[in-house]
Amino acid sequence: MQNTSTERIKSLVSAQRRYFRSHVTLDIEYRLSMLDKLRCAVERFEQELLDALRIDLHKSPEEAYLTELSIIYAEIDNFKRHLRRWAAPSKRTTPLKLRPSRSVILTEPLGCTLIISPWNYPVQLLLNPLIGAIAAGCTALLKPSPYTPHVAEVLERVIYENFDEEYIAVVQGNREVNTQLLSERYDVIFFTGSPALGRVVMRAAAENLTPVILELGGKSPVVIDSSADIEVAAKRIAWGKTLNAGQTCIAPDYILIHRDVKARFVEAFARAVRELHGDDAKLSKHYVRMVSDTAFVRVAAYIADGDVLYGGRTDASERYIEPTLLDNVKVDSAVMRDEIFGPVLPMLTIDSIAEAEDFILEREKPLALYVFAREEVARGLFARTSSGGGCINDTIMHVANEHMPFGGVGNSGMGRYHGRDSLYAFSHRRAVLTTPTWIDLPFRYMPYKLFRWVKKLL
Repeated sequence: MQNTSTERIKSLVSAQRRYFRSHVTLDIEYRLSMLDKLRCAVERFEQELLDALRIDLHKSPEEAYLTELSIIYAEIDNFKRHLRRWAAPSKRTTPLKLRPSRSVILTEPLGCTLIISPWNYPVQLLLNPLIGAIAAGCTALLKPSPYTPHVAEVLERVIYENFDEEYIAVVQGNREVNTQLLSERYDVIFFTGSPALGRVVMRAAAENLTPVILELGGKSPVVIDSSADIEVAAKRIAWGKTLNAGQTCIAPDYILIHRDVKARFVEAFARAVRELHGDDAKLSKHYVRMVSDTAFVRVAAYIADGDVLYGGRTDASERYIEPTLLDNVKVDSAVMRDEIFGPVLPMLTIDSIAEAEDFILEREKPLALYVFAREEVARGLFARTSSGGGCINDTIMHVANEHMPFGGVGNSGMGRYHGRDSLYAFSHRRAVLTTPTWIDLPFRYMPYKLFRWVKKLL
């Protein structure tokens, strides 16, 4: 795919800044009409997007719809129902010392937005942030991933055939284009990707004191306690790990499993994978491939870091890696240091929840935490640890609730979005105090007469 030129990037940024200053995007009805237009555009290109996802990632239409398009439709519908109320001025209590003034918070758009998306969910992770930008009243410059070129080409047509480029535009290319994009000034940058690239974005944004929303990743642990329902845990973990072949930022990355239930889990996990993908996952129409040869080589190498209890087969010609469960991995091995981003799942044995807690707290804060245990045990672990989000007795599904925020903490990111939080991600919450002129109490003015009484009021 051809890189967008430096001159065109500069031109688009300037045009979008001028368009934002025209104040057209401030009108709530305009924003709602643009959300409608985006939904209609995605619906019109739905089959082409599904086809492109099949070509680039071997995603089945069912998985593509569930993990990409359905989330976009739900997010737009949520905004259409609630945007007027969410964006309206919000009254706040005015203390006695400031009366008869009135206090409100205004939600105003930050302005010109840059949205950079990754390749693993290339439709959802580009358009879902865009929904927030539109709802907030911002303009948007969109950068799809070059690693899913067919999807990127369709997304460009979705935007250019439906929106003026001074409002929403797409640029294409590799990391050189990212570098050029980040040299421009924006009012907010939304980036989804690795922690390493997140640091690059944040350094560039710091030059202009530009706020950033960083949706990163990391190693999301799964804790399986002796009190867990093992059959359910195995099925939900197998689904969460093999969804998109593990190329999900909130995929289960490794398991901390109680010694007493380990053998049962291994058997149940093998059954669950076969139920999901058949005896040979390579033949399953629902089993995704690695996005590139580089990704295949990296993830396949992790299999040597432990003893294979299930899976382990690979095919470089198809970039296929079988769902693989590992045991006897070393804590300092590559599979336990790196974010795996593939269908290899290492296990570490524990003897107590306290041991799992210590292990998690000694490492960077993950994007997700999954705990399979009695609810009171799981809630206790959540109370004593930190993560961007998570599930009790499930995996992945917290991201599917458009009414809950999604985001990381610490090394796994900053900022959050989805629903009302998407509106706030692209907005400034502006405090405004309105003071009448029909009365002007003298107590605040020098020389502070009757200050003894004023102190009591304060």
